[in-house]
This record gives sequence, structure tokens and C-alpha cells, in this order.
Amino acid sequence: MQQKIKSALISVFNKDGLKDIIPLLKQQNITIYSTGGTQKFIEENGGKCISVESLTGYPSILGGRVKTLHPVVFGGFLARRDVEGDLKEMKQYNIPEIDLVVVDLYPFEETVKATNDEAAIIEKIDIGGPSMIRAAAKNFKNVLVIADKKEYQTLAKILKEQNAETSLEERKDFARKAFDVCSGYDIAISNYFNKTHFANPFQFEKKVLRYGENPHQQGYFLGDMSEIFEQLHGKELSYNNLVDVDAALQLMKEFKKKDDSDDTTFAVIKHTNVCGIAQRKNVSEALSAALAGDPESAFGGVLICNSTIDLKTAEALKDLFIEVLIAPAFDEEAVPVLKVKKNRIILKLKKFPKEEEQTKALLDGLLIQENDKGNFTEWKEEGGRASSEKEKEDLAFANLVCKHLKSNAIAIIKNKQLLGKGAGQTSRVDALRHAIEKANQFEFDLQNSVVASDAFFPFDDCVKIAHNAGVTSFIQPGGSIRDKDSIDYCKENNLVMVITGLRHFKH
Repeated sequence: MQQKIKSALISVFNKDGLKDIIPLLKQQNITIYSTGGTQKFIEENGGKCISVESLTGYPSILGGRVKTLHPVVFGGFLARRDVEGDLKEMKQYNIPEIDLVVVDLYPFEETVKATNDEAAIIEKIDIGGPSMIRAAAKNFKNVLVIADKKEYQTLAKILKEQNAETSLEERKDFARKAFDVCSGYDIAISNYFNKTHFANPFQFEKKVLRYGENPHQQGYFLGDMSEIFEQLHGKELSYNNLVDVDAALQLMKEFKKKDDSDDTTFAVIKHTNVCGIAQRKNVSEALSAALAGDPESAFGGVLICNSTIDLKTAEALKDLFIEVLIAPAFDEEAVPVLKVKKNRIILKLKKFPKEEEQTKALLDGLLIQENDKGNFTEWKEEGGRASSEKEKEDLAFANLVCKHLKSNAIAIIKNKQLLGKGAGQTSRVDALRHAIEKANQFEFDLQNSVVASDAFFPFDDCVKIAHNAGVTSFIQPGGSIRDKDSIDYCKENNLVMVITGLRHFKH
């Protein structure tokens, strides 16, 4: 059903882009109703307005808190043009038909970011704006609603190329977008009052991915990747790429460099698990050690570094098949070398994701938890001897690596290099056996290595097996009713056992 726009109500906080719309409305002889600063802006830019106050018979009151909340205004939004009773009442109460509603919302989220002044924040909770948007969107059969300045370009096209006429399908699509705007706004306000950080999916356009986790699944992304990284090269990121990139960023967040004197960390991620990681004095050495941890699993993996990728490192990576490479910077001469693989995705990291919570959809609901922060809450030396400084460094490193492996998880570390890992196993001892097997596969010397476990050792079998393989130091959260069995074995064999008090399950 085509409908001609003959009248419009415009009330916006942000005037950007509105100037270009005014002459188009004027050309179509569209009657404009407005109020306050918007009316002044329209008139200063050559438009003519009828004030909302002249419609309602009431001025803006309560410091501007009440301007448009009136039956004459909302009657113009909600009246059904095909219902005789509605038309009769509109005539009786002098309610004008309003065909176009252009309204935005007070900048609540921006105010929350800019100040801690609660009074200022509360004043930016819009009441009239969401009410008008929802009313106009509800009556999409008769009314076109524009709730975001991003839609001004489309509105301009309607006014110029469609002679100010819209179809029912167009109006319904704009209504959908308008309800999304209101939903996102409500989430932001709820987050403020509940002190939560639930992601607001409605502030972004839905990005359609090539497919989901598998080719027969449709996938989407709601967010702004450009805030996190700049893509320098390669194909479009897939669903699985994004999942692994996030895992890589969460891991490297643990190893952010404070200054240039800090060592470089390089890591390899495959199916969200760490399959190689090392910390060295320079980038190329860190890459070499990280790849050595499991060169087979690195094939098609996601690589991430906390230092600038130089030419030497780029040459080492040139012929390797890797899906994604992430770094905070790239030397100018390194980028062309990396681009020889046309599909290789190269991401320049701008900042780490800041989300405080994790959300998972299940059982027709949402499961929400805080992110797993920290490494340990205590450092209790419970073994047969205290750890040396070198062992302390390896143990702390191992514990962070293990934190980013799927449970049940074991990480074997020596000289800040991952030698073997067991991840996603249904028993802890199987995770350990797998870690030892991987280390032996690539002929690592496990003598004087350390083991980290994401949760307690339920029996002393793990420390016995690891010790027989050459491990001399252990770190785990503790908490088993049989902690004493593992601790006693370490005491009897002069092994280090550190209890951290902080479990790192990851499912």
C-alpha cells in the first residue's frame, strides 16, 4: 500500500544531517511540526514549522521534560486511517494526521561514558523520544518512522526519487529498525542501574557472514570489529575465524607489554585452544619457539603477537599456511611479504575487547558470568621445596596458558615455552597423558619442566606420571579432599607444589 508523506513531526537532539533533509521536505510541500531547538534549527535553515505547543495548547514544561506527551500529538501517530471511529475522533479533537516521524534519543550512553554525575545521567534518560518512536512504529501501516540519523540518506532518496511515497514493506522495515533502537536504549539504561555490561546488539547492523560454524549454518555478527582491529589484508573473516580471534585476544590480554623492555610473546591458537606459545627477547625467536610447540596444529591456525612484526619474522611466516595473523603493528617492509598469500588475514590490533561478562544462549535463556580475571589469589608453596625464581616464572606463565585451554586442561612449560598440552579431555589424567605425548612427539626434553592444571588433582596419579616424565614443579588451585596425596608425593620427592586458590575451568 503506497502512501504519500504530507506531514511530518521532527524532534531530534542531534541535528547532524538534518540540514540536507529540510529543502527536500520543502520541495514536497510537507507540513512540519516541531518544537524547541529542532524548530529553531529548521527555521534557520529555510524551513517553515508549526510548533507542537500551538497544537497542544501547552508550552514545554518542567524544564523541557514534557513537550510532546499529549493526546493531540500521539493521536496523530496512532490514528488508524481506515477506521471510521478514529477518523471521527481526529476531526472532533483537531488531531492532524502525521505521516512521517523523525525522532532520535538523548545521548544516554555517551553521557554515562563522559561523567559520573548521576543527575546529569538521569536527565539524559529520554521519555518522549522512545514514546514517539514506538507509537509511530506501531502504526507503520500509516506512518514512516526514522529513529536514526543513519537513515537520513534513505529518507532523502524517498523524498527525491519516490516522490515522498513509501510502500507498506518499507514502513514496516523502518518500524523494525526503530524498535531495535528503543530496545538498545533500554538495555543501556538497564545496564547503568544494574551495574552490568550486557552487550547491546541493537546498536549495530547485522553483518551476514559467509556461513556459521559449518557451511549449512547461517552466521551473523553484531558488533563493530573496526574498533578492535584494522584488517590490512585477506579474505572476509568467517564465524570460526572470529571465535578464534577472540580466543587469541583474550589470551594475549594476559601478556600485554607494559613497555618495550618487556619480552615478546607469540602464540598459536587452534579451535580456541593454545597449541603453541613462547616468550622471548625478540619477535622471531618467540615465533620460532611458539611454532615448535606443535607445528602440526599450527597449520591453518590463528597467530598473535604482542610486538611489532618485523621483516625477519614476516619472511619466516611467508610460506606457512595460517588463517590469521594479529599484531599491534607491522614494519612497512614486512606487510608486502605477508601479503603473498592472498587469503591470509592480517589484523592490526587497535585495542583489546573490553567486555566484562560472557553470555551464552541456552535452554531458551541467557547464561551470564563475569570474565575469568587474574592468575592466582594466593601462592602457597606446599611441596618438598620452595620454587626457584626461574621456576616461579615458568609456573606463573604455565598457569596463564592453562587458563586458556578447554577443561580438563594441562600445560607443560619450560623456559616460558609450551612443550605439551592436553585440552578438552574428560579426565585430568588423560589431559596429562596427552600433554606428555605431544611433548614427546616433538622430542622435547621434559627434565625440570613445570605442569599447570586448571583444577585440582583429584588423585596423586597425575604428579606421579608427570614426575616420571621429568616434571619437577606443579601449580594447581587445590581444593580436593585428597590434596594431601599429591602434596605428600611432592614432599617425598623434593618437588615443587604451588597452590593458587583460583580454579580456571573453561567449557
